[in-house]
Amino acid sequence: MATGMDAFGPVGEFTVSDLERMPDDGLRYELLDGTLLVSPAPGLWHQEVAFALARALHAECPPDLHVVLAPFEWRGSHRIALQPDVLVARRGDLLAVDGGRYLEAPPVLAVEVLSPSTRRIDRLSKLSAYEEAGVASYWLVDPDPDTPSLHVMELEDGCYVEVGCPSGAQAWHAQRPFSVTVVPAELVAGLHRG
Repeated sequence: MATGMDAFGPVGEFTVSDLERMPDDGLRYELLDGTLLVSPAPGLWHQEVAFALARALHAECPPDLHVVLAPFEWRGSHRIALQPDVLVARRGDLLAVDGGRYLEAPPVLAVEVLSPSTRRIDRLSKLSAYEEAGVASYWLVDPDPDTPSLHVMELEDGCYVEVGCPSGAQAWHAQRPFSVTVVPAELVAGLHRG
């Protein structure tokens, strides 16, 4: 007998408790406004860029903040659970949930490394979710080895404003969430052959 319910709750509506029952199959499961987002595990180039950025952030990170690489979940509500490729959060917020299993408070920085399968979601849907949650800074990294770029958005009066877009060897001297210099070309240096 059909009841309008499947194994994960009402048809078309997922919650974070549904995510906890997803298989550990190498796919990335995220939740955006009750919609399940499933993407393949990131490839080597994507991971190389995320790691390079995390390393640069970690080197300058003050003691009250912490840099975390995906997979690590930020739960904005029972209908939103995202895994930014890199995030920066307050240490106290990271420890607020038993065992540091996930983050409930908004991170101070969320970073997505663009890929063909997630580009549109990262630029539109995730941007909107982070903005509404009050994530102070949102960075998008385009890891194209020939023309890498960094789009830097900062929250001003509740809306994201692009405050920088360095590309190639141009340096971005961030002040939020802390002082750090990022050069897009250095993030993709490991992607060049030879």
